Amino acid sequence: MKKFVLPILLAMTFSAVSCVSAAAPTVLPLWPEGVPGKKDIGPEQHGKGSIQNTSNPTLTLVGPAVDRANGTAIIVAPGGGYVRQSVDREGTQYANWLSTLGVTTFVLNYRMQEFGHPAPLQDVLRAVRLLRSRAAEFGIDPNRIGVMGSSAGGHLAASAGTLFDHPAGRTGADLDKVSARPDFLVLMYPVIAMDSAAAHSGSRKALLGENPSPELVQLMSVNHQVTPKTPPTLLIHTQADATVPVENSILFYQALTKNKVLAEMYLFEQGSHGMGMRDGLANASYWPRRAEEWLRARGLLTLAKPAQ
Repeated sequence: MKKFVLPILLAMTFSAVSCVSAAAPTVLPLWPEGVPGKKDIGPEQHGKGSIQNTSNPTLTLVGPAVDRANGTAIIVAPGGGYVRQSVDREGTQYANWLSTLGVTTFVLNYRMQEFGHPAPLQDVLRAVRLLRSRAAEFGIDPNRIGVMGSSAGGHLAASAGTLFDHPAGRTGADLDKVSARPDFLVLMYPVIAMDSAAAHSGSRKALLGENPSPELVQLMSVNHQVTPKTPPTLLIHTQADATVPVENSILFYQALTKNKVLAEMYLFEQGSHGMGMRDGLANASYWPRRAEEWLRARGLLTLAKPAQ
């Protein structure tokens, strides 16, 4: 009987969010006053569930399922090596699942290789600041804003959790005064290291360029940037990941533990890189259950009082 549990759960999930998916999405510009370092790189490109060539970063709102809103918000950063974003598999799909848990989700479309560092960092920190400053409007708790990311999106989420006070993440806008520290992180098979054999060379090149300085490589190897102020973190990775080695998550977990940051990590045997929410990957296919348990244990799925 057990083998039928996950398909049934997934069917229930997509049924519960059908009313959300049917509505036209609300898309929020991150930089209505003008994108920092604006470049003319041509139109944004869409195809096969992905986005490329982003120059106008946005947040796409996926609201909580009817009668389930709990006040928690999660910014979701899809992966794609800072070259593209797997928005269907690692953005919208996650948002629809989170909707069933009562979470208000915002899928982040961030700048990538065409801009390089620090543009993606500025985008994710701007997203946190924007939601925190408008928490009452969205019916969310300003102290329950998390960032979830996969692969390179996981690197971006981890960057938000470690570099939220870094000068490179500010642009001089008034909104810089609002805290950009996420309240929690969910990292799916994340890129973490840029300075070791575990590094994903494609992500490093796209974000940092062909010949980055040793100082920049060290800065963006975010396991080195963990402090006691890094938020509680859930890490999910697989031993079978041949693209972003599991050592990335292990390095980040070790840094979190060294700094006494509350953290939990699930390392599964099966599951290739970019597995998303696929069925048929043994225990790895049940990671959404483990994530839900972690969120619930942290009180993030219980009703919060919206900001006034």
